Amino acid sequence: MLDNWLDQLLDDVTPEHSHGRLPFGHYRLHGPGILELSPNETLPGARACVFSAAVHGNETAPVELIGDLLSRLEAGLIRLGAPVLLLIGNPPALRAGKRFITTNLNRLFQRDLDTPGEEPDRARALMAAADDFFARHATLPPLHYDLHTAIRDSRFPRFAVEPYTESIATPSTQWQWLARAGIQAVLHQHCHSWTFSHYSRHYHRAQAFTLELGRVAPFGENDLAALRPMRALLEALVEGHEPPGSPAESMSFFRVEHELMRESDDFALCFDDATPNFCEFAPGERLARDAEAGDYVVGQHPQRVVFPNAHVEIGARAALLVVEVPPPD
Repeated sequence: MLDNWLDQLLDDVTPEHSHGRLPFGHYRLHGPGILELSPNETLPGARACVFSAAVHGNETAPVELIGDLLSRLEAGLIRLGAPVLLLIGNPPALRAGKRFITTNLNRLFQRDLDTPGEEPDRARALMAAADDFFARHATLPPLHYDLHTAIRDSRFPRFAVEPYTESIATPSTQWQWLARAGIQAVLHQHCHSWTFSHYSRHYHRAQAFTLELGRVAPFGENDLAALRPMRALLEALVEGHEPPGSPAESMSFFRVEHELMRESDDFALCFDDATPNFCEFAPGERLARDAEAGDYVVGQHPQRVVFPNAHVEIGARAALLVVEVPPPD
């Protein structure tokens, strides 16, 4: 059944069975794109794992990665030893090959959300699924990897975004796992952003990250060979094992210094649309003009740009400006 679960989801077909057996456990469908895997035996080192993908519907590589993981699990090539919740974030957008249908789903993960609409309804369903899963596995350390691909090239094609937190430290082992999994850079967020990974970190104190795994591509055109180290990390967690690590110093670390917002209709970024993530700009360079907020000019030290998008709604983030920092102790 797991072999064709994603195909049925893409075809908008309701599976015939909502639950069933696996070689080392069982599965249950809680709704469209919401699949829970439960082991016959939870190993002592297991975590309560949430892996989400396609929160933006045009980000297909993580979906293929999850499909590969499920195929290997159903074939008995890996052994289920931890509870796992697999979430396909935005199935209608995934079917349409679009980033979203009406609004960006990855800005809606906040409790007491009262906005109407298809994506807000989906955000509420995903939050409820995560809440229920973490509550039922409260004795296990919570972990959430929200898997994405970026809409542009990057000086670091595979990077992690650590959501903002006031009180939850990321253990050194987590950085080591991500380094071994092929993550090349880490971006420390500076404020609450209400993404899905932030939701799990903020409300459930989970080790949670947004993982950018390359650039957006259609199904069948993704470089999955580059993601084999990430698949190995996911497999170790699914099996309930302690993943292997590599020195965190192999990654570059950055923190957000400024969040560039679009304040008016008359707004533009002053660099090429094809500028890659983490491209560096020198002091004195103008990065944006806005009829309301005025120009933004780089200050006394260089800044790098991440997630630039001049076409966001008024009041939304148009880019993050970041600076490099030392690796955590």
